[in-house]
Amino acid sequence: MTQAPTPTTDTVRRLIRALVQESADGAAGPDVRPVAEGGEHATWWVGSRYVLRLAPDRDAAGRQRRELRVRDLVRPHLPVGVPVSVAHGEWAPGLTYTLDTRLPGGSGEEREVSAVGEADLAGLLTGLREVPVRQAEGLGVPRAAPRSLEALRRMAVTAAERLGAADEFDPALLRQLTRAGAAQLTAQSGTAVLVHHDLKGEHLVVSDDGRVRGVLDWTDTAVGDPAEDIAGLALAVGSGAAVRAATLADYGARPCLRGLWLARCDTVLRLADRLDGRDVGPLPLLRTQLRRAWEAILLERVTEFRDDKPDEAG
Repeated sequence: MTQAPTPTTDTVRRLIRALVQESADGAAGPDVRPVAEGGEHATWWVGSRYVLRLAPDRDAAGRQRRELRVRDLVRPHLPVGVPVSVAHGEWAPGLTYTLDTRLPGGSGEEREVSAVGEADLAGLLTGLREVPVRQAEGLGVPRAAPRSLEALRRMAVTAAERLGAADEFDPALLRQLTRAGAAQLTAQSGTAVLVHHDLKGEHLVVSDDGRVRGVLDWTDTAVGDPAEDIAGLALAVGSGAAVRAATLADYGARPCLRGLWLARCDTVLRLADRLDGRDVGPLPLLRTQLRRAWEAILLERVTEFRDDKPDEAG
């Protein structure tokens, strides 16, 4: 198998010279520099107006081609910005690129979302639900089966014990989700919608006043469980803000709590994997996401789960 080339600064500069008109004074074109966060794509700032994203392999290239179509589909339905591709093609044989407009604002990992920003997130969830599923599937968007919350809970119980031994987490917190509770939060049939499926802080563009101005990276979009996007928001902005946004978007208690517990189990598992050396994610970010997902919220306090028999798995 031929190894994919690694993009360098010179690679990017040559590509940009062919795409962006040089300035009148004969300068070599806009400044290019790599984007620090992210990593699935080789991503570069191009001056102050554009972002260049290079697919690193053929699988990513296929998803990037689909992403361009998906962004055009969702844009009319959303109250937040979606990047526009001003040029796209191949930067190496079989490997694609897109030169996107840069949305004004900063990373959601660095800026707090305001109450009005929560309304923006509600509009995002509402808009995604309104996108016709058949049109999305016609563009090649795959279906993603709902995850088993019970299977996730069982794995998280074991991982939580390891985190407890490392003084990273109180395993007793997971006892709030019983086997019966997980069963009550099974995804309901007929509720599949278009989901971004990778909502996290670095994919939210937030303005100085806390408004959500845009959403980035639509390569993992799928038709599936809306609780996955609620879970992503819990990691990005905290459980309270995520549930408030989902409630504003007319999602009821079941998908909100399902999303909350998906996020909580995921954060326990990811941090445990990182401490065990099976994950390379930055520890500070994983700890921050754990804290956000485990915020106590009113909805869970007024929702009771009853278990008819002793819970064998903790």
